[in-house]
Amino acid sequence: MAEQFLTLMADLDDDSQAIMAGWYEALTKAGFDGQQTHGLPFHISLATYPLEREAEAISLARKLGEHWHEIPFYISHIGVFPGGRVLFGAPDMSPELLALHNASEEIASTQEYVWTPHATIMIDEPDIVARALPALAGSFAPFYGKIVRLHLCAFWPTREIVTVELVK
Repeated sequence: MAEQFLTLMADLDDDSQAIMAGWYEALTKAGFDGQQTHGLPFHISLATYPLEREAEAISLARKLGEHWHEIPFYISHIGVFPGGRVLFGAPDMSPELLALHNASEEIASTQEYVWTPHATIMIDEPDIVARALPALAGSFAPFYGKIVRLHLCAFWPTREIVTVELVK
């Protein structure tokens, strides 16, 4: 399958990665794997762009990385998007998170829906996600974390393009 779009992602800090990996481990122990892209760090997607805007997206990611400090967040709950295919941890909206998202839209986004901050845990068919929800709920606890880097990728197949650390 040919690449279809670019996504700018806000990667979570190592402690947050470990917490969310524990949630995913609870899912796999319960027999759920998901169809999401394995191997990417847990992240909050900020914006999507057309493939032909790659050079601009790289420039924007680097510019944001030079000017943005690490951003604190609080994942307060888990959720499922309409359609039932995406199970996620949901960070509370904060002025800093919203401002980073807005800054990421300096290039016209191709996002179809209103932006909802989320960190995907698993993507699968709705009936599988519905059965996985209790397994995740049993290991879920809210937590504080930080966004520490930006990560630009093309999808499908996944191609990692650039990773930029935020200012500490």
